[in-house]
Order: sequence, then C-alpha cells, then structure tokens
Amino acid sequence: MAAIHPQPRPHSRIRWRTPITMVVLLVILVGGAWWGWKSLISTSAEPTCVEQKLPNNRLVPKQVVVNVYNGGAKAGTAAAVAEILKKRGFNVVKIANEPKGDKVDVVSVRGATDDAPELRLVAGQLSQKPVPVGDNRTDHTVDLILGKGYTNLEAKGLPSVTVPPNTPVCLPVIHTPQPIPSGQNPN
Repeated sequence: MAAIHPQPRPHSRIRWRTPITMVVLLVILVGGAWWGWKSLISTSAEPTCVEQKLPNNRLVPKQVVVNVYNGGAKAGTAAAVAEILKKRGFNVVKIANEPKGDKVDVVSVRGATDDAPELRLVAGQLSQKPVPVGDNRTDHTVDLILGKGYTNLEAKGLPSVTVPPNTPVCLPVIHTPQPIPSGQNPN
C-alpha cells in the first residue's frame, strides 16, 4: 500500500509586478491625454501683426518683414538681395528657394493684398516691375520671389510709402533675439 503523502499546496504568492505596471502605464496615458487636450484648447499664439497708426502717414523699411526666395534666379541671388534689403532697413526673415516650388519669369511680390503698402514699399526697391500677388495673409509679411529674368535692385530704392491719414496699418510683430544671460549655455 502506498503511503498517503500530503499534496504540496501551490504557492499563494501574488504577482504584483504586472498590475502595478499596468496602473502606472494607465496613469501616464491619462496624464498625456489630459495635457494634450489642454494644449489643444488653450492657445498661446501671439498676434501675427499689430494695428497701428503710422507717424507722418509713412511706412518705412524697418516696419516691413520680408522673405526673399529664389524662384529660378542664379544660385546666391536671394542671399545677395536679402543683404542689400537688410542694409536698407528691412527685416529679412527667410532666405531660401521658393517654398511652393513656383518658378517666376522675372520677379514677383506676394503679400496680404495686391496694393498693400508693405508690398508697394518692397516693389519700390526693384528696377523691374514685379507681378504683385495678394494671398490674404494675416501676418502682413512680404515674399520677394526672384526669377530667371531678374537683373538688380534700384540703386536707391523707395525710402517710404504714403498711407491715407488716420488709416491703421497692420505691422508684423518683429521678434528680436534676446541676449543670453552670462553663465548660461545657449544649447
């Protein structure tokens, strides 16, 4: 006869690692969803332009933001033109190939409207008549696109443009780089 031996009981040890991991991941998921929703519904966007009345009803280059694009001109033309515009007081933000991939024959200027004062001021720097294109942009910047037939800027460009009296003009917000406090690494 076989001796009756008591059967060993299975370990009643509970595995806590898996439920704890699941709770931590659930908390991270809920926290990320909450942060994403709050970021989506609360905007911290700054205004793209500020309505102002101009002193003496004149728009001057330092009040205009320009992007200079190469739309078919020789390599380096956009950079050279941007440098001249900077010397004339314009705020040049971007220098690049035309982002839409458009090629222009001579020169084109894009802005809020076809006859916007900032567009007329940039066009007044050119020796060739540009094609004005209004694209209803809200930031009132001007894109200068240089094409294959572009030759040069006027020796002395238009110094300012007159706007009707008491007409508010939306001037782009110009961000100036802030100095880095001493002892702080900019990277």
